[in-house]
Amino acid sequence: MNTAGHPEATARRGLELTPFRGLRYDPDRVGSLAAVTSPPYDVVVRPDGLHQLQSNDPYNIVRLILPQATTPAERNEQAARTLRGWLSEGILTADPEPGLYVYEQRDGAGLLQRGIIGTLLLSEPSEGVVLPHEDVMPHVVADRAALMRATSANLEPLLLTYRGNGAQSVTTTAIERMAGQPPLLATTTEDGYRHRLWSITDPAEMARIRSDLAQHQALIADGHHRWATYRRLRAEHPSPSPWDHGLVLLVDTARYPLRVRAIHRLLHGVPVARSLALLDGLFRVQRLDVPLAEALDALADSACAGNAFLLAGDGAFHLVDRPDPDLLSRTVPTDRPTAWRTLDATVLHATLLAHVWHIPEDDPTRIAYIHDTAATVEKAEHDGGTAVLMHPVREEVVRDLARQGVTMPRKSTSFGPKPASGLVLRALDV
Repeated sequence: MNTAGHPEATARRGLELTPFRGLRYDPDRVGSLAAVTSPPYDVVVRPDGLHQLQSNDPYNIVRLILPQATTPAERNEQAARTLRGWLSEGILTADPEPGLYVYEQRDGAGLLQRGIIGTLLLSEPSEGVVLPHEDVMPHVVADRAALMRATSANLEPLLLTYRGNGAQSVTTTAIERMAGQPPLLATTTEDGYRHRLWSITDPAEMARIRSDLAQHQALIADGHHRWATYRRLRAEHPSPSPWDHGLVLLVDTARYPLRVRAIHRLLHGVPVARSLALLDGLFRVQRLDVPLAEALDALADSACAGNAFLLAGDGAFHLVDRPDPDLLSRTVPTDRPTAWRTLDATVLHATLLAHVWHIPEDDPTRIAYIHDTAATVEKAEHDGGTAVLMHPVREEVVRDLARQGVTMPRKSTSFGPKPASGLVLRALDV
């Protein structure tokens, strides 16, 4: 592999993207393509958002990615039955020939993101081909693995980023040429995003894209648990097998920069007053009787100077910053780079959750991870819990740590826009 001009490509090999026969909804068999799509499984705010999506259309993709039944085994079997039923009824159909899929997202504010969907050969972290940047929760990996085993499918693509040559790259040239042609599908979802999808099936063009991508490594932007799930399932099946590959969306952020947002925390059953009382003398706390937007501005300003968080749930916002240096020295591990030790997520998990509040970070009965800021505040106020709002970390910090092999605390970042689930799926037996 020629890595000249690509300082990031330090691995023995690069990305190996291959075509597949995508499963797609027959638009004549569903109410609308928008009505059957969903955000990724971990972004759906349950239960209200889930019920709304289920009501949008009887064939909404949440019936596969978030099946509802009494036990996990029943949920997974239900998803498998549903998928088999939709295939036999022609609700979902396989494209006639393998291809790579060009995917475009636009919003009303000028954001444009394009990337390419295919199946990526799985690799070990030590190979440096796909760089994780967050830890994962074992019970979530186990849950996703059971669902994938039952359905024998990759139901939604992961979001991976790489740093290419921008507009001059072979892959970007192919993507933008396809974007000038009529798409396979086009739809606008309730969030205002417009989605379009094309298929590249020409063998020569796919070979050029494959060769171009082989010079690069990728960062997992969204989908750490599903990537860990892919790797677990590959280990369970003798190679070669379809489980050697997993469904991904690759975006060149040199051409299409992603937005990086924070993922917030909701502490179940912990009133704000109790959370604040435990911080007495350890952090500076300021009450802010302002709207959410102004509170987030104050958080951003404070985060420029050091670790800062917003607590909410009692009708006000509380800016928590300026941690006691002695507290940090006692609670934050010292065997990692400074960039990791000073992350807000590190201080939240190592100092606040583990030492001050004594809340296990992987116990879903004690803590929830929510992407939507307003929804986190609303749920805290409704349930009497504490919302912990975070300021996003910069993409270059994430990538630099990943290249060093250093993982951030789980759910540290939210890259977007995320691919809509339900536009193209992969069945491993097709």
